[in-house]
Amino acid sequence: MSQRNRIVLGINGGALGGHLGGWRHPDSFPTTAMRLERMIEIAKTAESGKLDLMFLADGNGVRQMDKPTLFAANSPSDRPTVFEPVTLFAALAQHTKHIGFVATATTSYEEPFMIARKFASLDHLSGGRAAWNLVTTQYIEDAKNFNRDEHMGREERYERARESLDVVRSLWDSWASDAFVQDKSTGQYLDPARVRLTNHRGKHFKVKGPLNVARTPQGQPVVFMAGQSDAGKDLAAYGGEGLFGTASNKEEAQREYADIKDRMPQYGRPPESLCIMPGLAVYVGRSTAEADELYEELQSLISPALGLSYLSKIVGFDVTDEKLDAPMPQVRKESIGGTAIGRSVLDMAARDKLSVKATYQRVLPSMAGNMIRGTASQVVDFMEDWYRSKACDGFILSMPVQPRSLRAFVELVVPELERRGLRTPDYPGKTLRENMGLATPPDPFQS
Repeated sequence: MSQRNRIVLGINGGALGGHLGGWRHPDSFPTTAMRLERMIEIAKTAESGKLDLMFLADGNGVRQMDKPTLFAANSPSDRPTVFEPVTLFAALAQHTKHIGFVATATTSYEEPFMIARKFASLDHLSGGRAAWNLVTTQYIEDAKNFNRDEHMGREERYERARESLDVVRSLWDSWASDAFVQDKSTGQYLDPARVRLTNHRGKHFKVKGPLNVARTPQGQPVVFMAGQSDAGKDLAAYGGEGLFGTASNKEEAQREYADIKDRMPQYGRPPESLCIMPGLAVYVGRSTAEADELYEELQSLISPALGLSYLSKIVGFDVTDEKLDAPMPQVRKESIGGTAIGRSVLDMAARDKLSVKATYQRVLPSMAGNMIRGTASQVVDFMEDWYRSKACDGFILSMPVQPRSLRAFVELVVPELERRGLRTPDYPGKTLRENMGLATPPDPFQS
């Protein structure tokens, strides 16, 4: 086993469910739009299974309005009406004690000071369970909500992201852990010698500092990243502590795992300081027949028109006029907002010689990630194989139907993971860092 001694597990925490038809299933939540109680239930159920973290992707705009079929059906990744994730997790932290919270914030449109302040506050409010999912934003229309007519190019986005990360981490190091003495007898609330200015002046940002939040319980919140373009891999090697993998099979995952880990020493980082977690949709049942039945029920809820619209969105070009039995087109062009997931889907379709219909049918159950269907033993066989084969350090789990699928995972899969020694029966630490097997950043005032 890895130095973590356990598979790290997180859940993609949307209440819609991970399948495009999940919200229509009879066992799904009756309603989900802006319903805090649904999110509380998901967080508490995940914590009952000792899952390490809950992740929420996020966007800064309403998407797909130019694609009526897809817009009306509300893909789980479009989120036309959702809570701002840091605000939501501040609420969920009051209903949980152990599970970590990974919220998305974009370096393309948010300033480092506000990012640092939000996540430092969440780390305090949760007792050391906060993580920032650093994204550069791939959806080009979001630019129009931030006083821009066009989205930044890839090179500028990643250059800005790296500088933003450096500034945020410097702000998190503004105060010594013992800076706020709060001595009533002497009248000294803080020690002026235990704070420092950031004084950053770079290409994209000018930030004086210090941050107006004390040093956090984790030292610094955990930093997650997504995307596996070459620029994304290099940024993850430079400063990521969690990475959402996008590989569509084990062999691809092993190559990406080795590639990213091999880049880390040039930045003075040991490989174990980054936890790579591909997405995994889980269709589990007490029998293979039960798992298959859920899978087929969900597939039947998707019309060809909706399937084609969703596939167009994933790959980044229009396939709605393609014949269902025609080979999946291989349009390869670098777009300003292109994604590694889209390229991975095209690679999969070419490798397996899939038709257009077969491609969207393959993509829908996993929402373009990986999928396992079967009994708890079969699910754990898959997870253990990837983990021990150095294809990943853990998984971000997608639950096709909420709350049914999460309850089934906790009831059926978690005990099997514990039986095999892949998970512990309780949380190993108090903070998200401890539970992920990550080191605590040193207090620069103590060195």
